[in-house]
Amino acid sequence: MKKVNCFHCKYFYTTWERNYPRGCKAYGFKTKELPSVYVLKVTGSTCLSFKEKT
Repeated sequence: MKKVNCFHCKYFYTTWERNYPRGCKAYGFKTKELPSVYVLKVTGSTCLSFKEKT
């Protein structure tokens, strides 16, 4: 399984919300942990929307 680094993804963003500081524009959610970790926990597979930042 390939590990996805959200900090290198074009869909990753930082929010202003203290309780949910990280977000994913591809999946449309905010979370406390890295979005790739959350996707793996919920779906059981790695993030399929990862796109390298240019």
